[in-house]
Amino acid sequence: MSKENMGTIEKLVTATLGDDVGRQTLDMLVIDPGLLAQNGDGVSRAAFAMAMNVALFHDLLRRVPSGDAYVADTLARGGRVMFDHGALRSIRFPDGPTGALPAGQDAFTRIFLPLGYEMAAIYPLDRLRMTGRAYRHIDFPEAIPQFFLSELHVDRFDPEFVEAAARIFGTSRDPLDAPTIAMLADFERGATVHFTVAVVALPIILSAFDRQHEPPAFEDYQLLLSRSNEAAWIATEGNGFNHATDRVADVAALSQRLKDEDRPMKERLEISATGRVRQTAFRADSVERPFADGQWRTVPGSFYEFISRDVDPETGRLDLAFDTGNATGIFAMTSAQEGANR
Repeated sequence: MSKENMGTIEKLVTATLGDDVGRQTLDMLVIDPGLLAQNGDGVSRAAFAMAMNVALFHDLLRRVPSGDAYVADTLARGGRVMFDHGALRSIRFPDGPTGALPAGQDAFTRIFLPLGYEMAAIYPLDRLRMTGRAYRHIDFPEAIPQFFLSELHVDRFDPEFVEAAARIFGTSRDPLDAPTIAMLADFERGATVHFTVAVVALPIILSAFDRQHEPPAFEDYQLLLSRSNEAAWIATEGNGFNHATDRVADVAALSQRLKDEDRPMKERLEISATGRVRQTAFRADSVERPFADGQWRTVPGSFYEFISRDVDPETGRLDLAFDTGNATGIFAMTSAQEGANR
């Protein structure tokens, strides 16, 4: 297909990931035809948001071999992935920014809100000393993936933890440049953005979903790990996609099949208080990450998740909510294993 006949999302994705990888990734996903049909020189916030999510999905599979293998198997069976949501973790200090990066979730709400997302709900994760927030797209709430954005509250830990966190995360840089911030301001005021601007900004936006701070000192990493698996995970993985989630018809049946195939599955299904949202996941794949002493060590990376959502009888629409208990259980997928402490 010529570039002139491509829709906006396909043009953005292939320009960012390359023609072959871009089309392969698009072919993995169920994408609303109304989104794919958008074309022309003007890029809507919804088209940009969907292209961003496609690229983030590709990045997650690149880092999570278990998820990549599952998606390959799904395609071989004639299926596609309904990308339900992605999850991010962030750090919030008691006062001020995180190095040069805006504090906690602010580093991402400055991206999400201009792209048409709104906060749908707050989920206290008190056992983890975190707060989760769901961000849902206003224009295509069921079709564009949500974000589950969590903050770890450094001030809920002891002074030794606070000092180690400051040494690690205080080195954070801000990946967004002035032209990208200006593009987001255009989206925020309701304008469409010219394709030539959007295609330059997309890789810069994607770079925000990464580690912005310097490799941590191993001693500081161990200290964080002794108090919080989640803080230690952010120390090595930063603001990378913690997981991407496949919306499936029957997560219980899928979970049993994957267990029977000896996939690295979570043992127990997480079921929301309403019973309408059911989740499980692969255990996190291990990755090699650098530390300040120049050594590379094995730590938990990201993972791939599965969810089933029922219709909410009060609204007659798909229940797009999350659940504090479910989230706390799913977060355990990145708990450090014995090998991470060596």
